[in-house]
Amino acid sequence: MALVDVTVYYLEMLQKPPQQIVSAPRTSLTVVRAVQPTVGFYRFLYTTVGQDYNWRSRGRRSDAELGALIQDPLNELHVLYADGTPAGFAEFDRRVVGEIELIQFGLIPEFIGQGLGKWFLQWTIEQAWSYQPRRYWLHTCTLDHPSALNNYLRRGFTLYRQETKPQTVQPDPV
Repeated sequence: MALVDVTVYYLEMLQKPPQQIVSAPRTSLTVVRAVQPTVGFYRFLYTTVGQDYNWRSRGRRSDAELGALIQDPLNELHVLYADGTPAGFAEFDRRVVGEIELIQFGLIPEFIGQGLGKWFLQWTIEQAWSYQPRRYWLHTCTLDHPSALNNYLRRGFTLYRQETKPQTVQPDPV
């Protein structure tokens, strides 16, 4: 384990941005809501997507704690499929009235670099605003994919806070 300074960026949308046309990079993209996701399936997505970015918080929860959280009706898991294969996921937390937090968002490594992130993020924006929240927000950090922050900003999120703090991270494998 290593201690590094990590900058966390807090981003939000307070109104639906003008719809951006983001062409689907392939014809066989589908997003499916996992209404009662199993803990095993969630852990597969979370670990596979987050392993390179030091995602740890959900992984530390017991199966019972994680199950209660991800199966809450106001927590939504949306899985992106490309040609029938899971390609990424987005997780919404709608437990605060009038707000939607994009808790997790990412792609499985084999699908990065194909334009899916732009398309899928635009999909989440349309989905989130279909609930007519007063605020849609997220946080990302310098440990995330190098394109993450710019993707969020290009889709209409604005930075409202930033902080740098030390964090213990897994070192990169040698």
